[in-house]
Order: sequence, then structure tokens, then C-alpha cells
Amino acid sequence: MKKMLAFFKGEMVLTIALIAALLSMLLIAPDTGYAAYVDWNVLMLLFALMAVVAGLKKCGVMGRVSQALLSRAGDARKLCLALSMACFFSAMLLTNDVALLTFVPLTAALLAGKPGALILTVSLETVAANLGSMATPIGNPQNLYLYAHYEMPIGQFFGAVLPLTIASLVMVIAASFLVKKETLALPEKQEQQAIGGVIWLYAAQFVLCLICVLGVLPKWVCFAAVLVSTLITDRSLLKQVDYALLFTFVCFFVFVGNLGRIEAVSSWLGGLMAGRELEMGILCSQVISNVPAALMLSGFTENAAELMRGVDLGGLGTLVASLASLISFKLYLKAPGAKAGRYLGVFTAMNLAFLAVLYALAKLGL
Repeated sequence: MKKMLAFFKGEMVLTIALIAALLSMLLIAPDTGYAAYVDWNVLMLLFALMAVVAGLKKCGVMGRVSQALLSRAGDARKLCLALSMACFFSAMLLTNDVALLTFVPLTAALLAGKPGALILTVSLETVAANLGSMATPIGNPQNLYLYAHYEMPIGQFFGAVLPLTIASLVMVIAASFLVKKETLALPEKQEQQAIGGVIWLYAAQFVLCLICVLGVLPKWVCFAAVLVSTLITDRSLLKQVDYALLFTFVCFFVFVGNLGRIEAVSSWLGGLMAGRELEMGILCSQVISNVPAALMLSGFTENAAELMRGVDLGGLGTLVASLASLISFKLYLKAPGAKAGRYLGVFTAMNLAFLAVLYALAKLGL
């Protein structure tokens, strides 16, 4: 019982989603209509991508990227820029969560003894990962869901996110100048982790995932191929799949599906969303985070592009606006001498500044 309570305490978004689903079931009793709620294509793609990324990381791909960055950094500002760029671009393919899990611990080790530079760098890395991830359908869970749910043409997707992504890149580079040019005593270059031949299998799996995301092949092909090959080559990777996130999706599918069947609620939310998808996506994300916001709001609008821009920008702002932001905060707290209050102040100020500028640009038609 204690383990179960500890699990749900550590998975607050899942807990909220489960409670919401159960409450909605009191209003709409379970029936055959529930079968249509769950978007199995999204769940299969998420599972496959998480397993493949776990394999690539285990092969040492990210370790080599880290060492390549370190060899080119000579001071704290250059290191901040290099790590932020690594988070920005790696998040496009490996997701914002994986980017931060890889680079934030490295940042804490390299900037030990420089608390100001560490806080600024981790905050900017988090912003960079969240904004870089919006550039592709697989960069974060909300993009993958909305892209598949609305069956968006790839041209429409890139048209919605690339202008803001380019603006975000310029802003991240500019923000790196907030870090002072302090000389760093970088550790000696360590022997690079060997990349085994199995990396070609994971690379092929990743390409297959991209092909399925683009709609060339059915999503179940990707799921089946990754599951079978992983069972044969390395079953331990299946333990690294975030099943809590998958179940969170299921709970929100049930919740949104039931709300959609309550005519009064459906009409009210539909009217509230009309023409305000960008603002609603941003505001809801500040309270329940952007992935649940995307799941909830998608049932009440057909404006996929504006909703996607809203929940992607909605990852900026409060600490809970993006689950990736919570991950980097938890990792920062493990650093010696971590200052939670100071970090939250810098993090919030930076996020709000980015959000204000990008929201203005979005409203101007960028």
C-alpha cells in the first residue's frame, strides 16, 4: 500500500488524470462508446519511440555528443551556449525529456562551484529543450498526439511551428550572453564509450518510427517491429518505457471522451475555444501542463495549428507547465549547494520573458 501511495505521489499528473477519468465515469457510465476514446496510434508510436531512444542512449550516442561539446567549451558562457544548443537540437529527435536527462547532470558537474552560472544554464537548457522539441512531430508527446489526432499534413505542421522555432533559436543564443565568461577547469577527456553494432538496429527502428509518423506505413507496423526486435535483443529497454505517461494518456482519453458526450459541457468548451486556441493552450498548460492540456482541449476544436502552437508555447511559464521542466528542476536539486528558491526565481523570470516575446510574435502572425 505504501509503495502504491508513493508511486501516485511521485506521478502527480497521472494521479490527476486518473481522478478526472474516474469522476467523469460517474457522469457517463462505461459502455461500448469507451472503445472509441483511446487513440491507439498515438500510444503505439509513443511506446516505440521511448524504447528506441532508450536503446540509442544505452549505446553511448549521447555520451559522445557530450564529449564533443566539452572539447569546444573554454568558458562558462561558451559552455552554456553549447549545452543549450545541444538540448535545443537533440530534443527535436530524442524528446525534451531525454535531452534534459542527458545534459543537466553533466552541466551540474561542470559548473560546480559556480552557482549563478549553473542556475542560468540549467534554466536556459530547459527553455531550449522545450522550444526545440516543438520543431518536429516526435519532439514531445503533445506534438505527437496532435499531429496524429488531427492527421495533419506535414507541410501544415512545419508551417505552424518552424517560424516560432527559428525565433526561439535566436532568443536562446541571445540569452546565453547572460552568463559571465568565467574560465572553466574542464575535466580531462575521458575514454569514449564504445558504440556497439546494435546501434544500427536502433537507427533502423528510429527511421521506421519516422516513416510511420509521416503516415507512409500504419502505426502498428512500427509498434510490432520495435516490440519484437527489443524482446529479442535487449528486453531491459522495455523497463525504461514510461508506462505512467502511457496510462496518463489513456486516463485523459477517457476524461475528454466523457466530457464530449455531455452536451452542455461540450457546447461551453467549444464556444470558449473558438478563436482562442492559442491563449487557451497557453493558460491551461500553466495549471495542468501542456501534455494534458493538448489532450483535453483537442476534443473541442478543429484548429490544430493554433492549439499546437498554444500548448508548445504553454510549456514556458510555471514550473508545472511542462513535465520536462520538473525533470530539470529535480536534477538541479541534486547538485551540491542547490538553491531552490533562487533557481525558481531565475527559471520563472526567464520563462515568462520568452513566453511574452513568442506570444507577441505568434499574435503578429509569425
